[in-house]
Amino acid sequence: FRMQTSTNQSIKPVTAEINELGNLSIGGCDLVELAKKYETPLYVLDETTLRNICKDYKEAFSAYKNVNMMYASKALCTLATSAILADEGFGFDVVSAGEMYTVYKAGADMKKVLFNGNNKSISELTLALELGVGRISVDNFLELSLLNVLAKSMNKTAEILLRITPGIECHTHEYIQTGHLDSKFGFDLTQIDEAVNLILDEYSNLTLRGLHAHIGSQIFETKVYHDEIEILVKELARLDEKFGLKLDEINIGGGLGVKYTESDCPPSTYEIACVIIESLNSSVQKYGIGYPTLFIEPGRSIISTAGVTLYTIGSSKQVPNGKKYFAVDGGMADNARPSMYKAEYTASVANKPDAETSQSVTIAGRFCESGDILIHNIELPELEEGDILCVYNTGAYNYSMASNYNRVQKPAMVLVNNSQSDIIIERETLDDLISHDRIPDRLKK
Repeated sequence: FRMQTSTNQSIKPVTAEINELGNLSIGGCDLVELAKKYETPLYVLDETTLRNICKDYKEAFSAYKNVNMMYASKALCTLATSAILADEGFGFDVVSAGEMYTVYKAGADMKKVLFNGNNKSISELTLALELGVGRISVDNFLELSLLNVLAKSMNKTAEILLRITPGIECHTHEYIQTGHLDSKFGFDLTQIDEAVNLILDEYSNLTLRGLHAHIGSQIFETKVYHDEIEILVKELARLDEKFGLKLDEINIGGGLGVKYTESDCPPSTYEIACVIIESLNSSVQKYGIGYPTLFIEPGRSIISTAGVTLYTIGSSKQVPNGKKYFAVDGGMADNARPSMYKAEYTASVANKPDAETSQSVTIAGRFCESGDILIHNIELPELEEGDILCVYNTGAYNYSMASNYNRVQKPAMVLVNNSQSDIIIERETLDDLISHDRIPDRLKK
């Protein structure tokens, strides 16, 4: 496994190729034709790439007997993607009523769903109990109390994990580090005993099954997984010794990185599986407990590589003795990551993917912000108005973070497979934009 590559290590979808017309195609679909048929900006999702990474994960972790794969829905949550992932045997990590309801309507087995989040509302917790969500990852003392009251009122018992902050620093952007000590997420290690005492002595409608930790996102290091496993297993052993608790589940979150640019070198699913399984083997032996059921929550690494975004090139500007800008018909409202995280991307011109690169340009968005820049200093061929730009690796956190900034409609999304394209999210219309607006009677003339 150590030398095996996996789909998250590719910039492009696995079906990306140049077709007989000389255009870029994905899933057997000509991207220039997709842009004409569905307009741009357009999110395109390759079903083969999505299913391939699911198979990578399942094969990589097949050596460990008890593994529950949970897709982190926040990366991209639609009815169609949820149906595909459920078909591949994945459960779901959801962080809102909206994600929960989406996977429910897509036909997911709700026993394979975990509800996570640091400030769940009463209505969200009630919905989780009504739909029979399999696990609720409890984040704080208020939630412990609230969940117990709700479960008791509904004559239910909630099976829970305690989310903890293990105190591990990942070398990622500070906004996407979630496992370090100074974090809004989870119980500090020093607070676990108090939480356990409350569950055992007062909260009779809660059943504690294990511990949950998440150490970050876009992770390129493998040692952090080893450290996280040891901390969780050690804590299971300590709770057994102190309270006689035989907890048998650990959720290690997700976080595996993907390859946005040639300089990115993420580990494969097989590499992290080796580290995680070896750490489990050594830790359970070291601390003398049984092998726990392992929950893992990949999100970005499942969906990112499968997605691309198509834009149409519009205006251009040459700054005297400076940059050459080309503007596209989308930007920060359909991809917030460059302005939020300084995220970097790779792109090709779909209607001339073979053309020789001849210039370094900056791809600007169409929104009224100076910081609306999608890609800085990218080498591309000569560009003209009407060219179709294909930005790779946009499956994760592009649509899910999209907005209507400047009152612009959100793009459509199509699923491609075996030369067929299907709309899975309709393009918003101008009427969609105002559909929830209301004018008070006193303002009407």
